[in-house]
Amino acid sequence: MEDLLFTLKMIVIGLVQGFTEPIPVSSSGHVMIASELLGLGEQGFTFAILTNTASLLAILLIYRHDIMRLATNSIYYVKKKDTRYKSDFRFVLFIVIGTIPAGVLGVLLSDWIAESISMTVIAIMLFITGLALWTIRNMKGTKGEKDLTTKDAWIVGLGQAVALTPGISRSGATIISSIAVGMKQETALRFSFMLYIPISLGGVVLGLSDFINEPNKADLAVPYLAAFISTFIMSYFAMRWFMGIMKNGRLHYFTYYCFIVGILLLIFF
Repeated sequence: MEDLLFTLKMIVIGLVQGFTEPIPVSSSGHVMIASELLGLGEQGFTFAILTNTASLLAILLIYRHDIMRLATNSIYYVKKKDTRYKSDFRFVLFIVIGTIPAGVLGVLLSDWIAESISMTVIAIMLFITGLALWTIRNMKGTKGEKDLTTKDAWIVGLGQAVALTPGISRSGATIISSIAVGMKQETALRFSFMLYIPISLGGVVLGLSDFINEPNKADLAVPYLAAFISTFIMSYFAMRWFMGIMKNGRLHYFTYYCFIVGILLLIFF
């Protein structure tokens, strides 16, 4: 009975991770809140890698056609210098540039990141996220993929690096910075989650040894598999839902959510 209850709790944590990963509310913060409410305590690095991989696979599934197009056209451009494919090559180059700040700081500050998260920090960062979302609520960008510059990529990359701070949403930081530099909401969304792919893959690779050396893998196989599946399914549908939110220009709704959850955390934790 205890094993079943633990598995059900892992499924709930997976659903929380999956739902909050695409939206601008800090998935790591919400997983910590849910774990505390369920009496599970802090989830280990292995669990974080597992659920992050599930979310990554869901994003890859959604953007599979864009990824194939960008990869194929970039190879054509490098090999044949065909200008028809230059814009896709430049977009890939900007993804690489935008990944650098968070990639470097993630390696340097990984220990600090793990030790610094707390309910109070999450609450404060949710307030900051809410304020930032409110600030850009009426911005209507004009830049598409072909209009981006190296400067835009660096600025959004720095936004992703800021999201290494415990409690700051990665998707929120990158979408906010993308809209702030003048991107259309559709372009901001795509660029944000294209940036998510390499940084997430990097995290999986860096944490692979921890996952392999996990001493309790056999005992945790069923609950972790259940969490993985629930995370993947929820990430997929949450991302689809969030794409509709962005398309309709309703990003500011998350401002209210961030404020409410931040206040509740300060009151009850």
